[in-house]
Amino acid sequence: MDGFQTILKFLMNRKTAIGYSFMALLTVGGERLFSLVAFRCPCSNENFRYGLVFLFAPAFVLLVIGYFLNSKTWKLFTGCWGNPRKIFPKGNICHFFYVFGRITLNVLVAPVMWLSVALLNGTFYECAMSGLKNPAYLHAVCHNKSVKCFEELHKVACGKSIMSFPESEELKLTLQAQSQILGWCVIVITTLLSLLTTCCASCQSKVSHLQLKFWRTYMKKEKEQLEQIFQLYATKLSERNLKSFFENMEPEAVPLPAFQAWEDASQLYSFNSSEQHYSTIHRLVEQGQKEISEERETVMDFVDRREIP
Repeated sequence: MDGFQTILKFLMNRKTAIGYSFMALLTVGGERLFSLVAFRCPCSNENFRYGLVFLFAPAFVLLVIGYFLNSKTWKLFTGCWGNPRKIFPKGNICHFFYVFGRITLNVLVAPVMWLSVALLNGTFYECAMSGLKNPAYLHAVCHNKSVKCFEELHKVACGKSIMSFPESEELKLTLQAQSQILGWCVIVITTLLSLLTTCCASCQSKVSHLQLKFWRTYMKKEKEQLEQIFQLYATKLSERNLKSFFENMEPEAVPLPAFQAWEDASQLYSFNSSEQHYSTIHRLVEQGQKEISEERETVMDFVDRREIP
C-alpha cells in the first residue's frame, strides 16, 4: 500500500511532464493518422496549397482549442464588452498584451509539437514544396538534374514522375531533408525561446524561490478547494430551491457572495510587493470586499511556472 501511495505521489508531482508526454504521443499519433488516412497529395498544381493546409491548419485548430481550454482566457475576456477597462486598465495599456502573450505562450505547446512532428516526418512539406513554382527554388532543387525536373517535380511526391528512379528518389530525399532541417530548427528555436522567457521571468521575479514554490502550492490548493466549495454550495442551493418548490414553503437563507464580490474575485491576480497576498480571493478576504484598483502590475508568470525544482 505504501508503495502504491509513493508511486501515486510521484505521478502527481510529475503530472505536468506526464501531460506534455501524453500530448506529444497524441500529436505523433494524429500526424500519422492524417498521413495514412486523410492525406492524398494531388500531384498537380494544387500541391503547394494542399500541403500547406495539412501542415498549418491542424496547428491553427490546436491553437484555438488551447485558447478555449485555458481558463485565464475567459478570466481575461469575460465581461470586457461592457467594461473595456478590464483588459485595458487606465494607465496600463500594455496590460492586455502582456497577459494575452503569457496565455499564448502556454497554448502554443500543442501547435509547435504538431509542426515539429509534421516537418520531421516530411510528408506534408514534400507535397507542398514539390508544387512550388518559384523559379529560384526550382533552380536550386533541380540543379544538375535533367530538364524534366522543372516539369515533373510536382509528380515526385506520389511516384508518378517519368524521370529515372535514382533522380526521382534523390529529389524526394532532398525535399524530406529540407523538411527535417526545418523541423529541428523549430524545435531548437522553441527550446531557446522557452529557456530565455523562463530566465527572464525568474530574473524579474519580486519574490524569492521558496516563496514562489509556496505561492504555486497555495494556488493549486485554492483551486482544488474552490471546486469543492462550488459543488457544496451549488448542491445546497439546488436542494433548498427544489424543496421549497415541491413543499410550497419559504426558502431558507443560503449565504452567497454579492454580485460585486463575484466580479472582484474573477479578476486576474495583480501583485503588490507591499502586501503578502497570494490570490485575488486572498486579498479580498484580508482587505474586505472592495473595488480592486485598475492600476495594477500583473505577474501571472509567478503562478504560471510549470516546474519549480
